[in-house]
Amino acid sequence: MKIAIAADHAGFSLKETLRDRLQTAGHDLIDFGAFSSESTDYPDYAVAVAEAVASGKAARGILVCFTGAGMSIAANKVAGVRAAVGTRAEAVQLVREHNDANVIALGAKFLSADEAAQLVDVFLTTNFDGGARHTRRIQKIAAIERTQNQEQVLKA
Repeated sequence: MKIAIAADHAGFSLKETLRDRLQTAGHDLIDFGAFSSESTDYPDYAVAVAEAVASGKAARGILVCFTGAGMSIAANKVAGVRAAVGTRAEAVQLVREHNDANVIALGAKFLSADEAAQLVDVFLTTNFDGGARHTRRIQKIAAIERTQNQEQVLKA
């Protein structure tokens, strides 16, 4: 699977570990950085991964920062992205099955490398359930994005 991955300085070490594991498993990765633990701004990395996923250059995205929250918030500003913070395997499974999440954000402060790898595995192997109720809800999210984008254009 083609996966976009990135982290800020706080998630750098965990991102490197995940990147190595994913490459060993045969995934094709686009690494948007960070490439060191020098202080950086997480929105820059979140948007790069989100845009790769939204454009179809990557099937899924993985983001790592201190808590996962900042990356998730920033990634969700990109239309077509449904980013969720990964905390537990069951929750990650549900955001894939019910919400068709296409980006996972992980908190390096709260997850060991093995825990993060387990969440990533669930994220990559769980399919969207589809079905009328889940699809309807995702369509409503897309409609909100379209409305917001139209309003921004009208204000410009």
